[in-house]
Amino acid sequence: MNVPVDLLYSKSHEWVKMDGDIATIGISDHAQSELGDIVFIDLPEVGRALQSGEILGSIESVKTVSDVYAPVAGEVVETNPMTKVAPETVNSDPYGDGWLLKLKVSGSLSGDLMDAASYEQETSH
Repeated sequence: MNVPVDLLYSKSHEWVKMDGDIATIGISDHAQSELGDIVFIDLPEVGRALQSGEILGSIESVKTVSDVYAPVAGEVVETNPMTKVAPETVNSDPYGDGWLLKLKVSGSLSGDLMDAASYEQETSH
């Protein structure tokens, strides 16, 4: 399982990469492998405010539909257009071209976010 050390992770398997006050968010390699082949992704509109822990959208795979949760609070400033035309990009490159959205973070980061080592431990059992 690929778990980049420069990211933070949530218990619900989203990852966060901070760049100033902008958080890029996606789902982890573990999550995409559990979902299987992704066929559709529903994301919020730009401008929508999200609270940490709120459902931000959903991912549909050949096996199931799963909710995606906001790991941080903020306003949606960008969604990844690749997720509309090639949702399977999340399977092939979850930490690169398969990112989901960017939020302008409001407030501080949740204390529930884990570093890579903690996330690896969380997903190993």
